[in-house]
Amino acid sequence: MKKQLRKEDALEYHAKGRPGKIEVVPTKEAKTQRDLSLAYSPGVAEPCKEIHANPETVYKYTAKGNLVGVISNGTAVLGLGDIGPEAGKPVMEGKGVLFKIFADIDVFDIEINEKDPEKFVQIVKALEPTFGGINLEDIKAPECFYIEQKLKEQLKIPVMHDDQHGTAIISGCGLLNALEIQKKKIEKVKIVVNGAGAAAMACVQMYVSLGAKYENFIMFDKDGVLHKGRPDLDELKLRFAIDAKKSNIVLADALKDADVFLGLSVGNVVSGEMIKSMAKNPVVFALANPEPEISYEKATEVRKDIIMATGRSDFPNQVNNVLGFPYIFRGALDVRATQINEAMKQAAVKALAELTRTPVPEIVTLAYNEKHISFGPNYIIPKPLDPRLLETVAPAVAKAAMESGVAQAPIKNWDKYREELNRRLGIDNQVMRVIGNKARRAPKRVVFADADNVKVLKAAQIVYEDGIAYPILLGGEVRIRKIAEENGIDLSDMPILDPRSDEMEEKRQLYGEIFFQKRQRKGFNYYESKKAMRDRNYFGCMMVECGDADAMISGLTKNYQETLLPAIQIIGTEENVKKIAGMYLLLTKRGPLFLADTTVNFNPTAEELADITLMVAKEVKHFNLVPRIAMLSYSNFGSSNSPEAKLVANARKIVKQRNPSLIVDGEMQASVAFNKEILRDNYPFSELADQDVNTLIFPNLTAGNVAYNLLKEVGGADAIGPILLGLKKPVHVLQLGSSVRSIVNMTLIAVIDAQQKCKISTEEEVRKSPWWKSFRKVSKDM
Repeated sequence: MKKQLRKEDALEYHAKGRPGKIEVVPTKEAKTQRDLSLAYSPGVAEPCKEIHANPETVYKYTAKGNLVGVISNGTAVLGLGDIGPEAGKPVMEGKGVLFKIFADIDVFDIEINEKDPEKFVQIVKALEPTFGGINLEDIKAPECFYIEQKLKEQLKIPVMHDDQHGTAIISGCGLLNALEIQKKKIEKVKIVVNGAGAAAMACVQMYVSLGAKYENFIMFDKDGVLHKGRPDLDELKLRFAIDAKKSNIVLADALKDADVFLGLSVGNVVSGEMIKSMAKNPVVFALANPEPEISYEKATEVRKDIIMATGRSDFPNQVNNVLGFPYIFRGALDVRATQINEAMKQAAVKALAELTRTPVPEIVTLAYNEKHISFGPNYIIPKPLDPRLLETVAPAVAKAAMESGVAQAPIKNWDKYREELNRRLGIDNQVMRVIGNKARRAPKRVVFADADNVKVLKAAQIVYEDGIAYPILLGGEVRIRKIAEENGIDLSDMPILDPRSDEMEEKRQLYGEIFFQKRQRKGFNYYESKKAMRDRNYFGCMMVECGDADAMISGLTKNYQETLLPAIQIIGTEENVKKIAGMYLLLTKRGPLFLADTTVNFNPTAEELADITLMVAKEVKHFNLVPRIAMLSYSNFGSSNSPEAKLVANARKIVKQRNPSLIVDGEMQASVAFNKEILRDNYPFSELADQDVNTLIFPNLTAGNVAYNLLKEVGGADAIGPILLGLKKPVHVLQLGSSVRSIVNMTLIAVIDAQQKCKISTEEEVRKSPWWKSFRKVSKDM
């Protein structure tokens, strides 16, 4: 079901809106004339004078302390080789994105048109005043060794070539854990390495620092085994070279009885027979990309006692540099380290290794679509989306910098530092990853009622190819296929059903009969019930109600109430739910924020507002978050005796009676809800005085809808919704003009909703469904 990313999608992603992936955002107000006078002339002269008098204050008055330069000349870009600085820029921007989202480090990417190592060093050296640290990227060997060494000698800020040391640090963590599981000691194991480039040499040096012995290595490069008789070997490689008498040894010979294999070379150079010849309980790190030296399937097939790692995300134990560089630089910057030394790198290795051995939080298992993750052969390296990485690795690196004497600003309060780190790590990205992977755990059949729309068709293609859902498209087949063809959308594996067609006559009759039984005393006669089934919203809701689909998405081109009505009439509400409600999830800079009711109930009573609050709390828990709810008003805890304020206060009382353990307070103003200082100083009794609010309940529809739109349009929050709460089965109504991204996000919500309310179906069961493509003539099959 899941397909490779298309070239067109990757190009569109980089080109849409503002080209590229990064921008510069001011951190200070710059709206008034006074602001501008402070930001620039004449006010800017004051910090300039302070820095001139005391250069160390540059860290106080500028962004230097949180700014890393990602610098490359484009001579070794990914698997593309020497493509030049301009062509390498998308990679450097991407690196900047990773620095920001994983460690809140700002980045300027700098692409230098210079291949001469000495000139490159001088250019980067001249940039030292700008940056708090330098991340060298995609520079070919052997020049990268010289460049990094010279910059480390000449600069007083941290410098690291991630292509070398990132792989060394992450594989070092994996090696320590793998050897512990296999009950082997690092100082005794025989290690065979295929590849002697920058990453490989950094890895073997790291392994030596962790306890491996030079004499236990056998290394190969493109010219064969590294032996002491080779005149082309530098001083470093000679340390790992074997006796010249063994110059005829080949990889197959070296692997016999070897304990560890490290591959940083090319794909498919190791056979199953070679793996069979290794010692008992072998460790194999086949890290060539995109194809490893031996495939995971082949290696694990021939050796059941193997522990294996690759550079790929589709197999266990991925050696991924993102586990290292963001957190290493975070720790280095936070103590203003003058370098990233071996002690700091070793600290990162050991912190990662120890983290792997601790219980894995549920948010991680959900993010990776796993039921359980624990330390063992398939988990020797932490997962990149583990939120504990920042608070684990950065402090370890910072502490090592202090202990090794390279920290200029030592940390005094480690608990406070960890709190600061966690505040840096916004959880909105984690929430979306959890939602996505939760949906992929059990994809559902989703009806798209507005399928004759290009945005809906693009979204349907994305959710199908991403393994999120099995789309069922409603509308005229000729029109839908024409739109798809004109826009390069592949619908070859999706059923298209036209409720008005003769093909659907038998199903329309059946649905009409069922609908008439539901509504015969509620305003529908027999003829109207049958006729309603020609409408896609009624037909789609009946598919969900009758189990022919699991969820429906509609509303892109119709009025909200017009789309909502069929769902209420056909699906109905959950048990003990009197009224449905609408909720939005906003991804803000503060983290995820849930808002209700934003779309359905005009002026709820206190009882109804309590019902809405409890439904929202239940839904928030599905996102693996603890609901912390502020019930909003213009009054603070009885400061107004108006009926409106009393209504919210009474609603809160009802909520606490029904669910005493729920963290909820009100009535309160929105500004107070987000200001812990005001709450602690003025309302210390509040349940929210020491809580980060993530859920807002509004007193009426006007307040909720206006607030949601302001946050989305003016505040720049990414909105997902409206999410309908209280229906027996999932039907979700899009806002008019929703984007493709919004439709995809709503599909994720619909699938998760269906997982709670519908039977889990395997892909095989879905494909056997009469509604799937092979059985599209459903009237004959059913």
